[in-house]
Amino acid sequence: MKRTERHHLKENELVQTIESAREFVETRHRQLVGAVIALVVIGLGLLGFQMYRQSNESRGQDLLAEAMVALNARVVPAGAQGENGEVPAAASLGATGTFATEEAKLNAALPKLKSAADAYPDSKAGITARYHYAGALSALGRHQDAIQAFDDVTKRAGSNTLYGRMARLGKADTQAHAGQLDAAIATWKDMAASNQSDLPVDAILMELARAYVQKGNTAEARKTFSEIVDKHPDSPYTAEARTELENLKG
Repeated sequence: MKRTERHHLKENELVQTIESAREFVETRHRQLVGAVIALVVIGLGLLGFQMYRQSNESRGQDLLAEAMVALNARVVPAGAQGENGEVPAAASLGATGTFATEEAKLNAALPKLKSAADAYPDSKAGITARYHYAGALSALGRHQDAIQAFDDVTKRAGSNTLYGRMARLGKADTQAHAGQLDAAIATWKDMAASNQSDLPVDAILMELARAYVQKGNTAEARKTFSEIVDKHPDSPYTAEARTELENLKG
């Protein structure tokens, strides 16, 4: 084949390719425009959602911070004596940022914590607020309400997250204080047997052993105290565990 003929063939192939592409674009113009518009709408939607979530998280953090101010306020009994026998300003009945009793402080913090938790329940701030809300309820002796709140934290945060595990521990402690020892023991046993490195296993075993003592199960209490001594010799609970073992022997 001559060189000129090959050249013409290549030109024809190029022309055909261009024509095919033009026909493809023309016949599918509407679909292509629709696809581009859809991509733009999706992109704008994702951007809007991200901005909305960030805005909610920011407002949630503000509500949480306000609640934590009340929860972390000082407790100064009215009439407390300061240096040289003077009554400190913080102890006056109308003092700002202080409370005369722990109960008064917790009752003041509860509605703020609940408001922060309910406003953005699935955000980090909302989950944190609900965890502290549950803890405050437990400290006030409102055990059933506290258990429900701890369950809600676990549900929203996930059982394998930090707050999920903390909520399970808080629930078990609340159950123990409410006299629901079997439920508390089951939770502590399950968590002590897990291989999660961020769990304070020695502290969990200590709570478990105390629950066995409270229930009157001396054999399991001895077994659990011994586990602390043998497997966690450097634990701050080891000395107490040894003392409890001696008391149980006596």
